[in-house]
Amino acid sequence: MVVDRPRHDTLETDRLFHALADATRRDIVTKTLGKERSISELARLYPMSFAAVQKHVTVLAESGLVSKQRRGREQLVRGEVGRVREARGLLDQLETAWRDRLDRFGAVLAEDAPSEPPDPTRRKKP
Repeated sequence: MVVDRPRHDTLETDRLFHALADATRRDIVTKTLGKERSISELARLYPMSFAAVQKHVTVLAESGLVSKQRRGREQLVRGEVGRVREARGLLDQLETAWRDRLDRFGAVLAEDAPSEPPDPTRRKKP
């Protein structure tokens, strides 16, 4: 099902799901929803370089899933609950669309099904 949406909205949705496609980024969002964390603090949590974590945070910030704020020498990262809720809403819409499709598919199969199930003990005549 293709939904007509403004191109800007499609790009924002693509950016959101691209950011969520990576397990490390999903974990960063989770860790920053409850508590603001510095990029340095986040970098210590993962077996990768500071620069790699910083790139993950940049992708998340561009998608709106986190926001960054400079405090002195540190950049603090905070998860954005509203944007996570938007992602949930989009997933709920997709689930509804697929459930509707499956219901229609089931209805078509039910129309084509024989009214009585075949008797497995009955043999066909040659």
